Amino acid sequence: MRPNPIFRYGLIFAVGLLAVGIYFLSRDAIVLSSIFLISSLALMAISFQGFEKLKGFSYTFWILTAVTFSLYYPHYFTSIGDFSFKLLIVPLLQLIMFGVGTTMGYKDFGAIFRTPKAVIIGIICQFTIMPLVGFTIANTFDFPPEIAAGVVLIGCVPSGLASNVMAYIANANVALSVTITSIATLLAPLMTPVLMKMLAGTFVSVEFLSMMWDIIKMVILPICAGLLYNYFLGGKFIWLDRAMPVVSMVSIALIITIITAAGRDSLLAVGPLLVLAVLIHNLCGFLLGYSVSRVSGLDEKSCRTIAIEVGLQNGGLASGLALQMGKVATVGLAPAIFGPLMNITGSSLATWWRTKPTDLQQGDNAGLHPLDSLDTSARKAAQQRKAGD
Repeated sequence: MRPNPIFRYGLIFAVGLLAVGIYFLSRDAIVLSSIFLISSLALMAISFQGFEKLKGFSYTFWILTAVTFSLYYPHYFTSIGDFSFKLLIVPLLQLIMFGVGTTMGYKDFGAIFRTPKAVIIGIICQFTIMPLVGFTIANTFDFPPEIAAGVVLIGCVPSGLASNVMAYIANANVALSVTITSIATLLAPLMTPVLMKMLAGTFVSVEFLSMMWDIIKMVILPICAGLLYNYFLGGKFIWLDRAMPVVSMVSIALIITIITAAGRDSLLAVGPLLVLAVLIHNLCGFLLGYSVSRVSGLDEKSCRTIAIEVGLQNGGLASGLALQMGKVATVGLAPAIFGPLMNITGSSLATWWRTKPTDLQQGDNAGLHPLDSLDTSARKAAQQRKAGD
């Protein structure tokens, strides 16, 4: 279906505004460049809604619009009077985690018992690939210590909330994705402080017990509250169930915007180089996650799932930890960049994968349940035994 002409013309006009904005930026015309750049990104976010293949990027471009606004006018996102907006980061993160808990149940952990090999490989990849790649990048690029620690931090947190959606778009194993995300999140209070102490201890001081408690109160307790809500009150407040995804998306955008405004000066000093480092980190997660899964003998759907789980990190948690460390303007920069960037790369990868056939679409396994796809050899053996009987 061809997009509505209004959206087509809107996108063309947005590209024109972007070109003019870049021109004014090159001429150091700050006010004019801000007007054109912010307008172009906002118009792109609106216009993408008219294109089936671009619709998934609309939210990311709204975040980019807010981030650009905060770079030009940081004072709007730092404080009102004596109240600092940084104080909103932890409550917003807790709200997001509560929303996650309201969507979870015991069924989300079913893949542990049905497909333990894929789950174990996914968890091992999650807590080895990204931390080690982040440590390597932090020691390769000549960043100030606290910014380097932020690169390590984004690698040490569990998989991101967007991974389940990306797994669905990529025609991967959504059930496996949810299971890995859930287990990695529950392991975070132990694994993240341990990894940070080992890998980032030379950059900043890491208090193990303090970080563990911070993760528990920012992630585990809100998720438990959400689980209790889901168990006792799930389905009774339809308006809340419908509102939580929107509230979560707005909260993520606010966290990223607040951190960008707080760390504006540091970001402008190392911006392009830090963006490159974060991009390399993100792409290595996809590549190595997929490669390790393939070498381990997993099927295509599971390889895609683990690649997405490894490449997409919980930037909100990393930002909250940076705030609790008192270094949100430096340690929090890499997580703030990682968030919008991973949505762009993750959406692109997922959309491309969706056009490619999987193992299940090529052979006798077509139409199997996503969880069953992880153990096709066992299923065939069972069918043969049944035929023999």
